[in-house]
Amino acid sequence: MSPFWFAAYTDACGHRRQRTTKLTGKKAALRLADQWERTAGMARGGTLTEAVCRKVLAELHEQCTGEALQFHTCRAWLDEWLAGKNGATAHSTFQKYEQTTRDFLAHLGNRAELAIGAISPGDIRSFRDALAKGGRAPSTVNMAIRKTLSAPFSAAQRLGYIPMNPCTAVEPLRDDAEASREVFTAAQVSALLAAAEGDWKGATLCGYTTGLRLRDISEMKWEAIDLDAGLLRIKTRKTGAALVLPIHADLSIWLRAQPRGIAKAPAFPELSGKGTGGRFGLSGRFKTIMEKAKIKSQTLRDGEGAGRTTASLSFHSLRHTFISALANAGVASDLRQRLSGHSDDKTHQGYTHHDDAIMRAAIATLPAVGGAA
Repeated sequence: MSPFWFAAYTDACGHRRQRTTKLTGKKAALRLADQWERTAGMARGGTLTEAVCRKVLAELHEQCTGEALQFHTCRAWLDEWLAGKNGATAHSTFQKYEQTTRDFLAHLGNRAELAIGAISPGDIRSFRDALAKGGRAPSTVNMAIRKTLSAPFSAAQRLGYIPMNPCTAVEPLRDDAEASREVFTAAQVSALLAAAEGDWKGATLCGYTTGLRLRDISEMKWEAIDLDAGLLRIKTRKTGAALVLPIHADLSIWLRAQPRGIAKAPAFPELSGKGTGGRFGLSGRFKTIMEKAKIKSQTLRDGEGAGRTTASLSFHSLRHTFISALANAGVASDLRQRLSGHSDDKTHQGYTHHDDAIMRAAIATLPAVGGAA
């Protein structure tokens, strides 16, 4: 004979049912049977809603286990997750999380009040397409979906709130413009250095020999530069990666010729504090240097709406040039990844170790371009 109490009740279709409660206590079994009867009656009357189902399940869970069952709406979960990230991650990263989740909730409208598990890949795909329609570049949209928005859903999956992360089921947008980006030849880099003046000459050398992004270079402090050891120690703005990079001979010559600053003094004072956008921003000024060097670039994407204009050649192309030059010199992929600070394949990086001599040898493979004087 079963040790559990059985409940007899009328189901949602009006049929009499008997089923085990899996409970040995009579009072608890009666409460469960009453809940089944009440819920089935609401279903027959057409008044059973998702909210009622959540409430009934929560009550049953608490009656049987003594613990409250937590339900999270999409809005409540994203707000809770953001609160946990505030102060626990870099401010710039938190701002990205905050902006993307705010835009996503606005896009969902009333669906933001549904349980987090009700958010489907279709909701994510619709948001992806709305971002693209608003003028954002495919690479920006893909980053927003596959990394930024995916993070809170991944956390919800780890906690068991949802069975799967809906962001992972959405395909990234194809970026034809990104695939069409070009790299500078060594001769073009030499021409850029000949056309550049002042700090722009050093910044161009730095971009070519380190692969650092423009803002990381323009805001670099002298405390990051160790000329005696021949190393740059910098934390990147975009990913927060802490990089230790050997200083190429050409860049070392240029830096040693500059008035030395201390601690927080900018290494490139003419560029420090300047924005990158706009005609007179840093990117626009580099475009002027390209024109002076007689280097032509093609427009791959016109900036519209929330997007920005993408060109086949720009300062960022120096980063592509740096990585490509290392590849052409036979430098191993994992070492190129470490030098460039890319965040992919973290596990591989964690098990791969290179000493200073190997890293210096990798940097030394870059073709000399002069312009250090």
